[in-house]
Amino acid sequence: MNDNKLSPSTETFTGLTLDPQEILPSFTQAANWQERYRALMLLGKRLPPLAEALRQESAQVRGCESNAWLYHREIDGRHYYLADSDARIVKGLIALLLTAVQGQDKKTIAALDLHEYFDRLGLSGQLSPSRTNGVLALAEAIKAAAVESSKR
Repeated sequence: MNDNKLSPSTETFTGLTLDPQEILPSFTQAANWQERYRALMLLGKRLPPLAEALRQESAQVRGCESNAWLYHREIDGRHYYLADSDARIVKGLIALLLTAVQGQDKKTIAALDLHEYFDRLGLSGQLSPSRTNGVLALAEAIKAAAVESSKR
């Protein structure tokens, strides 16, 4: 996933903060799907874009209809991610996923139930099948990165 020679700095990984107490209420309190969709688009804007040099094929997440890239680093037993997509809605979904896992330990990440998480946020049943498959592919890549790094 990110075994290539190009990799973001440790400071870039640890500098990405997504506070669930700040972010998640905009979804749970949204009155309808259009408000959630808007919140999702705004959240995607909070993710810094990956440098063009980091948009490597080796970092691409397979299973996404859109282009999506994922980098991972384990630091002191905690897992940090950087990700980007060329699709705004996917970028917002990535930010939601990272909100749940950024800086967490392997056990917490492995226990993430994506269906329950999206139910709680009011997103279940709102995404197209292809977008749902893409988000599941991203979630699996995130979990796999945490598990694989712990084996090294």
